[in-house]
Amino acid sequence: MIEVRGLHLESEWHGPRSGPTLVFLHEGLGSTALWRGFPKQLSEAARLGAFVYSRAGYGQSDAVPLPRPVSYMHDEAALLPEILRAAGVGDPILVGHSDGASIALLHAGAGGKARALILEAPHVFAEEAGLRSIEQMRDQYERGALRERLARWHRDVDAAFWGWNRPWLDPEFHKWNIEESLPRIAAPMLLVQGENDEYGSAAQLEAIRRGARGPVEIAMLPECGHSPHRDKPEETLRVMSEFLRRLG
Repeated sequence: MIEVRGLHLESEWHGPRSGPTLVFLHEGLGSTALWRGFPKQLSEAARLGAFVYSRAGYGQSDAVPLPRPVSYMHDEAALLPEILRAAGVGDPILVGHSDGASIALLHAGAGGKARALILEAPHVFAEEAGLRSIEQMRDQYERGALRERLARWHRDVDAAFWGWNRPWLDPEFHKWNIEESLPRIAAPMLLVQGENDEYGSAAQLEAIRRGARGPVEIAMLPECGHSPHRDKPEETLRVMSEFLRRLG
């Protein structure tokens, strides 16, 4: 655990604890454990340290009050510099998935440290198809086996699920858009997305490439959904490792 603003956050390290460090920012229903072995694999392939943590309300981290605001990703981005200081990470390479990718963009767009950004399934605006998929997730949680599956990974599964699902389905979320952050990001980016991503289209990637000040590379993976590191682990590890090698 690390402590930030009185909250105890579950975390783990792989590899060296100095120099450029991969910082893993999980998806909306993710956690340290739900990355499974991927952070260790990328750490070893890139020969870099990796810091992984569960945001408050997820995994074994302390809970947060509900309801969470529509601006919760902005709040998490504002907290990230304190988390990096508490963890002793001075030279981060942000590896974000879904919500974690948006948090990485918000952090970098606000002037936060980031040598580079590796983003899986990033989103910078709300899309109707993605919101419909999130509605379906709500139905599966209330009527299906999703709650039981998620309970394996989260100490307070209801807080984890509703802390993510309700903000996304709030009518105000239709106006959510963080494209204004992009022109302030000069760090190199790699965007990785599955062609069958049910939560976002390629329009998200094009918006980032069009708006960012720095160089942007895109890897679209066929026969892959919202989680490339789980759906296509070998291909995802390869494209990320190659990007990191090109950084030098």
